Amino acid sequence: MTDRKFPIGPFVLKDDYAPAEIESFIQVIRNSASEYNKLVENLGDEDLTKIYREGSWNIRQLVHHVADIALLHYFRMKKAVNEPDYKDPTMINMDGWAVTSDSLEMPIADSLHILAGTNQRYAYFAASLDEEAFAKAYFHPLRNMA
Repeated sequence: MTDRKFPIGPFVLKDDYAPAEIESFIQVIRNSASEYNKLVENLGDEDLTKIYREGSWNIRQLVHHVADIALLHYFRMKKAVNEPDYKDPTMINMDGWAVTSDSLEMPIADSLHILAGTNQRYAYFAASLDEEAFAKAYFHPLRNMA
């Protein structure tokens, strides 16, 4: 891995996605919580304080962050589908959230449960959307993309 900040590379938005690609994305959402569980199931408290690169968050912060962001993305999608005036997404200060006491000290089990429940609802909701709903978009100002 040469780029530890973006180990799988930056996101590249396409103009259009085939139904099979959308279903693949939904499957990733549906399965990711169990993948996270497998990655951290044998980690102890000391392991959770390790970082993967200089200046990064530790493993505990990352697990809590993933649960927070799953909730946020689910919330954004539901707002975009249901509120015609939702053009500017709800933003958060991720670095600020990463240093709150729950992110720094709390065991990760509850965040893994949040991730599992949120992702099942998110996947179910996304799979139920029709073409018109998928055509709705909002602009993400930090990524300069819809």
